[in-house]
Amino acid sequence: MDEPKKEKERAVILAGGLLSPCGGLLAPREGTEHVHPWVLLRVFFRGAEAINCLNQAIDIYTDMGRFTIAAKHHITIAEVYEAELVDIEKAIAHYEQAADYYKGEESNSSANKCLLKVGHYSAQLEQYQKAIEIYEQVAMNTMDNPLLKYNAKEYFFKASLCHFIVDELNAKLAIEKYEEMFPAFSDSRELKLLKKLLDAHEEQNSEAFTEAVKDFDSVSRLDQWLTTMLLRIKKTIQGDAGDLK
Repeated sequence: MDEPKKEKERAVILAGGLLSPCGGLLAPREGTEHVHPWVLLRVFFRGAEAINCLNQAIDIYTDMGRFTIAAKHHITIAEVYEAELVDIEKAIAHYEQAADYYKGEESNSSANKCLLKVGHYSAQLEQYQKAIEIYEQVAMNTMDNPLLKYNAKEYFFKASLCHFIVDELNAKLAIEKYEEMFPAFSDSRELKLLKKLLDAHEEQNSEAFTEAVKDFDSVSRLDQWLTTMLLRIKKTIQGDAGDLK
């Protein structure tokens, strides 16, 4: 970026009240933090520069006791690491910090959303035990909520897949536990798929495994995460070609 353009951007942010003339971030005036134009940081800064500014903003808001706003900035930093800097480990750390702040403010729904991001990426990075613990935690947080309990079966399903990748017996024991904890899981399409996959895996039958996945996918489209996990399981079948076709 050329200097005149950068100076222009700095001037816009300065005019918005975000920067002091010496370049440091200013705290918002009391009562204005919800309308303070922090969004300008993401408009004019990218990558590490944006993260530096947002970390300063987090320090300001935590000093003020505004942990919900600090949590939102941690999410923004996580998104920068996801999309721009492609550092998933650091994205996970910021989602975890956001979840902790939300929990402290009793914003459990927001905390769960951040934890699900952590579970999603932990499984991708083959940190299966961590992913399992998170999916179980979020499932238990939601299964007694009339508005959210429908989602619990999805989280128990994802935890089961992570167990399955580690060990077939682990998956069987986990599924039995989840059925006891959440009886509605017993009638779900997800559980029926898991049982078909366990049978196919025990028989080392890759064709039966693939057919079960195709049947499920014809009704409930598999996303990239589920496809990845299922492929990892299928590759443990002896002589498997390594696809779901």
